[in-house]
Amino acid sequence: MRRLRRNIRLGTVTDTTDHKRERLMRMLRLALGQGKMGVRPIAGVLHLFVYIGFVVINLEMLEIVIDGIFSTHRIFSFLGAFYNILIATFEILALWVIIGVTVFYIRRNLLSISRFHKRELLGAPRRDANRILCAEMVMMLLFLGMNACDSLLQLRGITPYVKAGAFPVSQWVAMLFSSLSTPTLIVMERSAWWLHIIGVFAFLNYLYYSKHLHILLAFPYTYYAPIKPKGALDNLSTVTKEVQLMLGTIEETSQEEEATPTFGASDVFHLSRVQLLSAYACTECGRCTDECPANQTGKLLSPRKIVMDTRRRVQQVGENIETNKGTFVPDGKQLLGDYITPEELWACTTCAACVEACPMEISPLSILVDLRRYIVMEQSAAPASLNKMMTQMENTSSPWGYNPTEREKVWKE
Repeated sequence: MRRLRRNIRLGTVTDTTDHKRERLMRMLRLALGQGKMGVRPIAGVLHLFVYIGFVVINLEMLEIVIDGIFSTHRIFSFLGAFYNILIATFEILALWVIIGVTVFYIRRNLLSISRFHKRELLGAPRRDANRILCAEMVMMLLFLGMNACDSLLQLRGITPYVKAGAFPVSQWVAMLFSSLSTPTLIVMERSAWWLHIIGVFAFLNYLYYSKHLHILLAFPYTYYAPIKPKGALDNLSTVTKEVQLMLGTIEETSQEEEATPTFGASDVFHLSRVQLLSAYACTECGRCTDECPANQTGKLLSPRKIVMDTRRRVQQVGENIETNKGTFVPDGKQLLGDYITPEELWACTTCAACVEACPMEISPLSILVDLRRYIVMEQSAAPASLNKMMTQMENTSSPWGYNPTEREKVWKE
């Protein structure tokens, strides 16, 4: 978490203190309420069950931890009927999680869904996604297996397996184990107990190095993301400052600061902290790429890759800082060129379909625009067609180069 915080703070500071109520409501709607997942009903409903199951079933971990520390067994069984309802709810949710992750695994690996087979998901990202799905499946199976053995031991009156809990799902699993001896059931129940709790703790450590980190960072991102229309572009603060200096509306405060202003972004240091946070909050679902008109027509651009490349670069910079004891040593690389190519950038039409499609409303568009601004204003390397358009806008106030007074004549012709 310390390294993650340091990496995000590599970005520039932006004002996120405005619209507090709107920010809070958006966080509750998108991060907690999964407000945009229902746009695709099948995946949305299954994701909702996995999400609820992941959160609610982990309440059962409280009892497991307490039992482990104090050598008790089902310490909350004194809750009586309410405890039965809790265990039954956990089991039903566990079944839904198993169904959900099975469908997700099939969709990712066996079906020809294009967004799951893009080049940016090959290799480590695919393995990461499958590892998460398999881990969730195994933990739910261990939970149900533990309860199945426990219920049989309860029926046999074995100490300390007190009669408590309702088992609407694991009772069917228990039928497979009913012929086993009591010592075997105890070994199986204890093994499932230990493997379940070890698996949960191991997964909690792995979570910070995986895409599953989005379940935590979705909350701060949806709160701190800009409150504005999805297609709105920010004014470039450095340009605004330069204009204000020329007009004399502000005074130059520091010669060192004003000596090397940066227009746009070429590396993660020039992006904002919110943009870097968005790179970590991305779940790599690919809905942005699926809706991108440039990607649909075979262009190189993939909005998901833009966000993933930003995260890879900031992680590499963080490793550089860690290796060099807190100081970044230039490595001859930057986000623009080494990770994201100009061809990808200029394929974007700035339609904001990617932002609209994202369940967390992450904006690959803002990163794209900042990189393009650097190309134009720092490198003077805009495409010839764009240079021509800007020249004609400057000379005639028209992108087509016609004098405004001749527009009606040109239109009639």
